[in-house]
Amino acid sequence: MEFQDVVRRRRMVRRFHADRPVPKESLDRILHNATRGPSAGFSQGQAFLVLEGEDLARFWELRPHENGVSTAPLLIVPFSAKHVYLDRYAQPDKGWTDRDEARWPVPFWHIDTGMATLLILQTVVDEGLGALYFGIVPEDVQPFRDLYGVPAEYEPIGAVAIGYADEPEQSGSPRTRARRPTDEVVHRGRW
Repeated sequence: MEFQDVVRRRRMVRRFHADRPVPKESLDRILHNATRGPSAGFSQGQAFLVLEGEDLARFWELRPHENGVSTAPLLIVPFSAKHVYLDRYAQPDKGWTDRDEARWPVPFWHIDTGMATLLILQTVVDEGLGALYFGIVPEDVQPFRDLYGVPAEYEPIGAVAIGYADEPEQSGSPRTRARRPTDEVVHRGRW
């Protein structure tokens, strides 16, 4: 598929065919591509938890959904790891001698993990699948950590449900809201 087609076709899918698993080759490609995103200082401070079958069923028991997303046969939870970035930038080739978080203009650990998540979403489209990115609400984070043994230094930035779409091409907010025109969001030279 051409890249512009991937960009154009990427959308959030809210209902999946529960009886159609994601092929192993597709999952492997999705995960491989997720590791190819930008990473400040090549820190590579991301991790991914893959949930299928009974492991995935336990996730939905923790966080029930009634809107169809729980029919997805696959869930990938991307994590950012701030400590990996702080450690990397305290190494001699980066010029800092401490792990001071105040040096960072924005939390690149979250930004880079967001970019990895976009690569997941784009690869899903390229594989002919659908996906929905959604957040894990704050009150569910600790029970989620406990359920899957997630170390405290790894922060889930959300989750991506993946599978074969079982809904009309246009659903959700795009059906009721138009995309903002480019000239409203792009400013050239000054605001």
